[in-house]
Amino acid sequence: MTGLAALRLGGDRISVRVRRRACVVAGVLAVALAVAALGSLALTGELGPADVLRTLAGHGDRSDEFLLYRLAVPRLLCAVLVGVALGASGAAFQNLTRNPLGSPDLIGFTSGSAAGAVFVLTVLGGGMAAIAGGALAGGLATGAVVYGLTVRRQARGYQLVLVGIAVNAMLQVLTHFMLTRANLESAMAAQVWLTGSLNGRGWEHVWPALAAVAVLLPLLAGFGRQLAVLELGDDAATALGVRPVTARLGALAVGVALAAAATATAGPISFVALAAPQLARRLTREPGVGTGTAALTGALILVAGDALARQAFPAELPTGVATAAVGGVYLGWLLSRRWRTGKW
Repeated sequence: MTGLAALRLGGDRISVRVRRRACVVAGVLAVALAVAALGSLALTGELGPADVLRTLAGHGDRSDEFLLYRLAVPRLLCAVLVGVALGASGAAFQNLTRNPLGSPDLIGFTSGSAAGAVFVLTVLGGGMAAIAGGALAGGLATGAVVYGLTVRRQARGYQLVLVGIAVNAMLQVLTHFMLTRANLESAMAAQVWLTGSLNGRGWEHVWPALAAVAVLLPLLAGFGRQLAVLELGDDAATALGVRPVTARLGALAVGVALAAAATATAGPISFVALAAPQLARRLTREPGVGTGTAALTGALILVAGDALARQAFPAELPTGVATAAVGGVYLGWLLSRRWRTGKW
């Protein structure tokens, strides 16, 4: 049993191979995400699951509709979209580096987006659109720096991770320097944003994130297939019609853009991009990380993490604080396991 099935479309003209276990896992993740989403909506105000379902069906009163559609649904959709973007971005970098530590928040891309956004907040005083542009520019600039320092020297895997960690440290220093030079009001606003939070997210945050995910996710899926071919080696991939440099650069650019879009929407959310691809890989038992299952896992983690941040403590915590606390434990476990096995 290979776990593969052929899906034929248009008679026998189009044939697509699908992996049965990956499809089953994706379906289970989608159901779990729907249940978690219903639970998240029920945490808003005095709404319960029955009130949420009644209001979604169009039979709720005005107060329930206000709580649901003006407060709860935009926050939930932001959590789903940010989780999808981070999970898919983490899958791109872990496939690119062939290393479970290849995550945008560890190798500098999230810090680059954060530095760009803080620059707009503290120096330019821009609004939401300018902050999103700053986050995207900062992430892409960081990607260009890391790419220039590694790929041209034929670095792979752990070397890219190490260069990214060094760039990440320098960007964090730069961000803190900008905070010390800013006026009090701008510094406080930037510091709140840097904790990573879904609180106060509205429809004006949903639509840009939705557009970014809708455009970038299909592109990343295409580059993911090319990266899988590159496992055969650059010469074999070239013979099969894949351009190694183009595939790696394209996956890097799209992964950075997804991480930047997530950062622009909710601030830096730690460890979702690190954990989601590895959890998805263990569930599917695939040799590589699937973009779709990683995206669904990221969405599930963030929706559940946001609910945990709201209910598990006396006062509501920013979502980024909750994911960082859990992610730190996961990172420690991952490092100790890699150290024991000697696989880096």
